[in-house]
Amino acid sequence: MTRVRVTAPLSAARPAAQTREAAEESVVGQLFVRSLIRSQLRLALVVAGGFLLILGAFPLLLAAVPGLAETRVAGIPFDWLLLGAGIYPVIGLSAWLFIRTAARNEARYRDLAEDK
Repeated sequence: MTRVRVTAPLSAARPAAQTREAAEESVVGQLFVRSLIRSQLRLALVVAGGFLLILGAFPLLLAAVPGLAETRVAGIPFDWLLLGAGIYPVIGLSAWLFIRTAARNEARYRDLAEDK
């Protein structure tokens, strides 16, 4: 049996401490950090607001379509299915959108901080 060592290339790692220290050294760096924090906060508020808006629309859908609340699928009321199982794709999509956009914001910050 042979041992195999799996490692990532050293150039792929970007130490966060160096980027943070570089940002704290100047006024421009501090401006970049504040901009990153604002963009991440704005993203969190938009994703949370959109999620809550969609979550609030589910009961309105049930109230708007007559007879939908009495419908049964495999013996389970449709409104329970919609609120119980229909919300999970919305949660997953919201999380995926948030993570993808937050990573993009941080990559832009790193690019700006390294260029200065």
